[in-house]
Amino acid sequence: MSTIHLTNGDVAAESLRAALREAARDDLVHALRDDLAVGPLRGIDDAPNVRADFWDRVSADTRRDFLREFREQAAALDNIARGEANLVVWHGESAADQLMLRRVCYHLRNSPQRLNEVRLSIRDLTDPGAWAHTRKDRATSVGMFAPAVLQARLPDAAPISVLRISRLALEWQEVKHANGETRRWRDNTFTSGSFADLDALILDRIGEDWQPAARVAAQLMAAELWFLVSDSVVLWRLRELASTRRIKLRGDANAWRTLDVCAAFAPCPN
Repeated sequence: MSTIHLTNGDVAAESLRAALREAARDDLVHALRDDLAVGPLRGIDDAPNVRADFWDRVSADTRRDFLREFREQAAALDNIARGEANLVVWHGESAADQLMLRRVCYHLRNSPQRLNEVRLSIRDLTDPGAWAHTRKDRATSVGMFAPAVLQARLPDAAPISVLRISRLALEWQEVKHANGETRRWRDNTFTSGSFADLDALILDRIGEDWQPAARVAAQLMAAELWFLVSDSVVLWRLRELASTRRIKLRGDANAWRTLDVCAAFAPCPN
């Protein structure tokens, strides 16, 4: 029987494909492309526009057709659920990876015998210089791990028990119902947060002088948030804060290279 490996995002998928090539295996890898730690979830399994509308607001890339992308992803997930292949879900200790695991369990709850998993944690991150080691929350995603690490873990794929699949599927339904703006994962429990929490952290890092927006983003991405915030989400929050005149931006508000930021109350000299 064939095997399909599921990951959260393209970076993780490409690393895993490289690992499988090195292991001389021709298993398929399918990336689920959605950061489930941010944005609304209620209705996500019923209509693709829920997530597409959110990422349309967040993304600076006006060329992307998110509605088409999410329709294709929903169809792919449905085909996987209806198929017969064995599935291996790869996940780290981050909110997005854990939510992806629970969503897959929800869709495969009627075919539990097909579900397997590989669990990764900070202990598997062998690079001592990796920035994840500096995080107090120890959050990791599969995309952080080198192909060699993933290749070594290929034999560790293990079945998920029927009882655990049922519990994870129920947790997915509970998280969807809660429908927070952000989701933190700590001590095996999800809690809801808000974009205002992110905004407060951004404002704390902005002073009276211009500084590169990328520096602020890097500080936020390394902060103890109990979820991994992406640079696209930070850039979106900067634009939102600027639109309400809580900060000032200088440069292209849709790109990092030329973008600087300073406090709204400051003179921000050139």
